Amino acid sequence: MNNLQDSGYCFSFPAVRGTQAGRPFYIATCPLRTIPKIIVFDEEEVPPELRAQRKLNNSRIPAMVKYLVENPKDYVFSALTVSVDSSVTFTEADVENAPNLGTLKVPLDAQILINDGQHRRRAIELALKESPDLGSDNIPVLFFVDEGQTRSQQMFVDLNKYAVKPSTSLADCYDKRDPSSEVARQLSSNILPFKGFTEMEKSNISLKSGKLFTLSGIKQATRALMGKSPKEGYTAEELALASEFWSTVYKYTPEWNMVCNKELSPYQFRQDYIHAHGIGLHALGVMGHTLLTEQPEQWRNILSKLEKIDWRKANTEFANRCINQQGRLSKATINIQLIANALKTELGLALSPEERALELQAQ
Repeated sequence: MNNLQDSGYCFSFPAVRGTQAGRPFYIATCPLRTIPKIIVFDEEEVPPELRAQRKLNNSRIPAMVKYLVENPKDYVFSALTVSVDSSVTFTEADVENAPNLGTLKVPLDAQILINDGQHRRRAIELALKESPDLGSDNIPVLFFVDEGQTRSQQMFVDLNKYAVKPSTSLADCYDKRDPSSEVARQLSSNILPFKGFTEMEKSNISLKSGKLFTLSGIKQATRALMGKSPKEGYTAEELALASEFWSTVYKYTPEWNMVCNKELSPYQFRQDYIHAHGIGLHALGVMGHTLLTEQPEQWRNILSKLEKIDWRKANTEFANRCINQQGRLSKATINIQLIANALKTELGLALSPEERALELQAQ
């Protein structure tokens, strides 16, 4: 091993040396093209107790590859964490007052196992096949010296134990690439009953919250309204139509008006009414798609019939469609469709054969 290093047969990376829990580690800058060549993912036919990583979830990879390939000038990939199963050499740079800057040398025959970032590694490998120019980009890699399987498995637990995925609403709040998220943000800022009543960070609204709907709920309902697939864009006319639809629904929904006018508290609204929850909003979107498609000229007048709908949870016509045996609202797709069916019937819209079959099944 030392002979390999002495003769120059090694990988060399610009690096910074540090110490954590008494152990040295190195942060190196590596070209993307080197990642599939030097980092091994240990999962082939090895049971979990003998691995130091979870099994690769291949369903996650295509979206990550697409993200890299479609955003070559505007992507962000966080650092990979690896363990090296042999000695490494760190040569300090001849820079005054910078003793921890230098070059990390890793023997060519060293095995580098990935502790965190195996999906990123696989995505990089596949993305390079579609877009080789990405190979000149760099990614930070955090190197630890491997101290055996027990230590590597503990590293995996420690690296992932406290990771928390952001809520869908917070992700939608920050996501500038998803057109549906952008539309939801615009609606939440400009259209009642969303303006001032949208929960931007959480995917669930707490009992005492003064908010009505989550940003992710507005996104899903509007996507259903406009018949959009994930990541599909909106024209300015479609955004204007969605805005007008929700404004018109607000106009003919007395309880929404009462909350916005502070005549009814959001807490009491959630306690007593179905359309105070995401399932009601989503069902309105599903119904609205049919209404806009079948009645492009008359839909505004038809929505006036919403004034007569009894949204109370005490109304068994609605409650039986979305409240489970435990007395809780169910957000399942079938329950959303059943509420949408009831809305269509109230507004005089015909049910499709599939919707009629669902009605028979639910009886």
